Amino acid sequence: MKNLVIIGGSKGIGKAITETFLENHNVINISRSAPEFTHANLTHHTCDILTDDLPEIEQVDTLIYCPGSINLKPITRLKLDDFRNDFEINVLGAVKAIQKYIDPLKKGQQPSIVLFSTVAAKLGMPFHASVAASKSAVEGLVKSVGAELAPTVRINAIAPTVTDTELASKLLRNDKMIENITERHPLKKFLNPQEVADMAQFLTSSKAASISGQIFEMDCGIVSFKI
Repeated sequence: MKNLVIIGGSKGIGKAITETFLENHNVINISRSAPEFTHANLTHHTCDILTDDLPEIEQVDTLIYCPGSINLKPITRLKLDDFRNDFEINVLGAVKAIQKYIDPLKKGQQPSIVLFSTVAAKLGMPFHASVAASKSAVEGLVKSVGAELAPTVRINAIAPTVTDTELASKLLRNDKMIENITERHPLKKFLNPQEVADMAQFLTSSKAASISGQIFEMDCGIVSFKI
């Protein structure tokens, strides 16, 4: 059984990832709130990634960093603090986790890291300036860290489109908004958290042993196609 450290594994995509791995792996969840479920293979540490010290963990085979933000405002209404806050949660939190667990990862079994970007880093969309800027930095981090840690530790990122989670609830708060978002995607759907968890499971498995430094667009066609 591998040891997985999941930052932000109590809610949304992180919760789906935690539940996906629990049956066959030891999962160490680090987040501000405890999961609403228990399991013999689950250990939880209450921790704010931005302000608290991360727990000591001797063996880490996989690190998955899930925290993120959806701060959508016109550029004229975005404060510099909005950019700072988004950068801290999306980029600096990931850097902190990588730096903390890099030595245990190097000793791990086929070690790997998964971060999260967004389709807005590739597709220009109004009101996404802050989140797109920080997630673009995540993509740069993946490339640079991937080169630095090769061949020992693999690192990749998933860039999802709208996903049905609490974080995206304002975008999906009524039937009309759900219909509009569905129609904007060429595949006429948006993501559910389990789809993203399945991608994370693949990227951390031996089936992805030759993949590192890549950004995987889970876009339901919105970046790739114009129909």
